[in-house]
Amino acid sequence: MSWLRSVSCRMAPRWEEPAGRTGDTGYTGHRTESGTGAGTGAGTGTGTGRLPEHLGPPPSGFALLPWLLMGMGAFSNLFQGRTPNPWIGGIGLLVFNSLYIHVVFRAFTKEAREARSTRGALIALGVVTCLLGALYGGSWLLFFPLLGLAAGAIVRGPWLGRTGIGLSALAGVVAGLRDGWGAVNVAYGTFLSTMVTAAILSLSDAVRQLRAAREELAHRAVEEERLRFSRDLHDLLGHTLSVIVVKSEAARRIAHRDLDAALVQVSDIESVGRQALTEIREAVTGYREGSLATDLDRARSALLAAGIEPVVRQSGPPLSARAEALLGWVVREAVTNAVRHSGARRCSITVDGGSERVRLRVSDDGAGVSGGRSSTLRPSSVLPSSVLPSSVLPSSVLPGVGGVGVGGTGLKGLTERLAAAGGSLEAGPGVRGGFVVTAELPGEAVGVAVV
Repeated sequence: MSWLRSVSCRMAPRWEEPAGRTGDTGYTGHRTESGTGAGTGAGTGTGTGRLPEHLGPPPSGFALLPWLLMGMGAFSNLFQGRTPNPWIGGIGLLVFNSLYIHVVFRAFTKEAREARSTRGALIALGVVTCLLGALYGGSWLLFFPLLGLAAGAIVRGPWLGRTGIGLSALAGVVAGLRDGWGAVNVAYGTFLSTMVTAAILSLSDAVRQLRAAREELAHRAVEEERLRFSRDLHDLLGHTLSVIVVKSEAARRIAHRDLDAALVQVSDIESVGRQALTEIREAVTGYREGSLATDLDRARSALLAAGIEPVVRQSGPPLSARAEALLGWVVREAVTNAVRHSGARRCSITVDGGSERVRLRVSDDGAGVSGGRSSTLRPSSVLPSSVLPSSVLPSSVLPGVGGVGVGGTGLKGLTERLAAAGGSLEAGPGVRGGFVVTAELPGEAVGVAVV
């Protein structure tokens, strides 16, 4: 039984391709925005989206078929007529091989592996192995390690240890009746083949599951980044274009009676466009930072240009940069909707900071949700442009600006962003008419307050 000395070496996972092999495995990694393979570790540097190592095709029962050659000794004895009752031995050899092939081919699918029919076939294989070993001994005892291979391929989890010990004890008892002290080698070979097979197959499954999980995480990361960038870009362009439209209408309406004031509005439009280009570049590089005070100033300017009276109040301790950025997005979205759709004459923006919660409320006295909203300004609502600061610029990136009504795209995006930060957003018609947007965030007071 010299085969026992090399059984652990020969149990290499033949179904795995060596690292670096470039055969057709059917796998291509997901490409990220930077052009590198998603999920690849540092230093891969291929830039092709393909991982540097490939596991090859999934394992199957063919990987365990070559071990049937261990039964060549029994077949040789049967063929040479050195086996008593050769018909019984021939039928037993055929049944054993058939059951073994059936079991190992069902071992690589979880549903088939855990089916009762598979467990029944494994038990039947054990019975046939015991009968052949007890009847003939010698080379027929090598079927016990083959039984261990089949058992290791089927049995996984907490029952593996008990199964391996039980089969080894059974093999030792049967072999002891026929081969004396040689039963130690048979028992050891059975235990080793059971445990090594189960370990290799379990490791292969774990590697493939981890690879699939890493691929899925990389795919989700790319999708989330695309969603974030699309929200930011859509938000930036939506708000900026709204401000440009409002100021353009204001310039058109007052140009015939106050050319200087109209030129101031045109100058503001130019500044808005230049600032929008800067913000788009910053959005692309991902280094944008929000300032609530700046957003409030910009909101006040946009409301004045639209003929809406702004009322801005801010109180409480200073806020964290993240809280200011989130609340700034809410201000921009709410003010943009008020300018484009509300038809209001007055818009109130209130920021109440506290140690536990920060609350932002934006309300107007417009038509509300069901009213006929229009982005066209009333001729009588345009204030003289002399009251508008020419340095006022549009707001920065919004999560999905331009939502109309409670279910708008912008408000949905804001709700998701605030929820991710532990906050909440409510939007709907006010008690006394108009439209109200209320945002709350956990209090994170840091820095210096800006009023």
